[in-house]
Amino acid sequence: MAVEWTNDLATGSDEIDEQHKELFRRINAFMEACRQGKGREEVRKVIAFLDEYVVAHFSQEETSMRRYGYPGYETHKSEHREFMRNFSELRGRFECEGPGLPLVIQIKDMIVQWLLVHIRKVDRALGTFLKTKTEAR
Repeated sequence: MAVEWTNDLATGSDEIDEQHKELFRRINAFMEACRQGKGREEVRKVIAFLDEYVVAHFSQEETSMRRYGYPGYETHKSEHREFMRNFSELRGRFECEGPGLPLVIQIKDMIVQWLLVHIRKVDRALGTFLKTKTEAR
């Protein structure tokens, strides 16, 4: 089942929203590769992309938070770090165990659920803050 972008996920920052939409496209590619029973290598490619892209996305958000003096910076950054630790652990299990259905479901659920909650609560607050700062310029 694909993860769909909905308006309640919009943060108010076009740049962040476009990055989130790309993450959703890649997560959907991961789920489709798993659904089609594609080889371990195809699933590995999608996981590697997600790993790199999420790091770049988090880095961009954190740079914006520092630039504009976001008061929730430390909390937001700690959520990013926690996600990266959990994702890294699951990626390591994937490398050891392969693309077995239980692990693939766990990876998908962890990514999707975390992103949905994080975007709706934490990133929307950041987007609102950034919008006020950039409009004031």
